[in-house]
Amino acid sequence: MFTNAQRQVERTGRSGTPRDQYLQDLVTQFQNATDEESKEKIVANLANFAYDPFNYAFMRQLNVIELFLDCITEPNERLVEFGIGGICNSCVDPANASVIVQCGGIPLVIQCLSSPVRNTVSYALGALYYLCNPSTKKEILEPDVVRTIRGYASSGAINTSFCNLANAFLEKHVDP
Repeated sequence: MFTNAQRQVERTGRSGTPRDQYLQDLVTQFQNATDEESKEKIVANLANFAYDPFNYAFMRQLNVIELFLDCITEPNERLVEFGIGGICNSCVDPANASVIVQCGGIPLVIQCLSSPVRNTVSYALGALYYLCNPSTKKEILEPDVVRTIRGYASSGAINTSFCNLANAFLEKHVDP
């Protein structure tokens, strides 16, 4: 799943597109897309690339993290879902987390906790787990946010995923 420069050359071959160029092409396609379905597919594709640390520097260089944050503000729930998925996948890296915080992403991630889309809520819980640190705790651990996360933690029989993610967050950041 994870790659490095040598593995990428092997996978790409002589006539393949280098990863940075491929990601640039996806960003350009997103910027030029006129229909929502195309945008959704492109953001989902970019979010999948956000899993691999090999891509992190390219994603910062191409402002993909900012693109994910922009998607979270859209009325299209699928763009929100894929945007927060990309944030969740990339925020384990401190440099990416810093970009998210500097761009005002914490309130956007918190807003996703109230989404009707299950994946969006799961991604938001995961992202907050990694984004919460001494410099962001005050913003993230607002009483309403903690109350919401406690609600998810007590939803065990209804949604095990929410329950597990919320409990992990609470154990690490609220009730250590």
